[in-house]
Amino acid sequence: MTPILYSFRRCPYAIRARLAVAVSGVEVELREILLRDKAPEFLATSPSATVPCLKTDTQVIDESFDVMLWALQQNDPDGWLEVPKDGFALIEEADGPFKTALDRTKYHTRYADADPEVCRADAMQFLDKLNEQLEGQSYLFGAQPSLADMAILPFVRQFAFIDKPRFDTEAGAATCQWLETFLESTLFHGVMSKLPVWQTGDLPTHLNQGIRLPAS
Repeated sequence: MTPILYSFRRCPYAIRARLAVAVSGVEVELREILLRDKAPEFLATSPSATVPCLKTDTQVIDESFDVMLWALQQNDPDGWLEVPKDGFALIEEADGPFKTALDRTKYHTRYADADPEVCRADAMQFLDKLNEQLEGQSYLFGAQPSLADMAILPFVRQFAFIDKPRFDTEAGAATCQWLETFLESTLFHGVMSKLPVWQTGDLPTHLNQGIRLPAS
């Protein structure tokens, strides 16, 4: 069977999974899910009922980073897996403290103890760290994008658009350029096409394949 990738267009976790699948060229059927009215087939597949969720003929992968690895371990034409250990440490920091600060900034009304300005400052500390890493180079580890860039950028995008003018003023120049290069890329636009919500019986839709993010 063709692997099935359940996704939601704007979710940063789903975005990074689609990025890796698209660049790998691995064929998957893409099913867009409505989060407030989840399809029964999706709920029967995903243990966590969250996107992304990949179903193959032998396994279900319910974590976005694992979906990235699944795709790239089959085909990694741009060498995204050629990332040093420091890259995996940055991904862990992005998925942990940075995402916590992001959520408490963007969705502060959901958290009784969240001060959005304090949380924003916490998030900016991570972005300052990225800016130092990016000084003098296009991507986190040189002239070519890696797994670290593509695993982190969707969350930086989400944080930036909480207040884009403020982000553009407060974030470092290298970080802003890094994000803009990503937002303008063929790869990003290729995985952000709007799709109708999937319903039982729909003809399969396949994710754009073979898209590349050129080095600067």
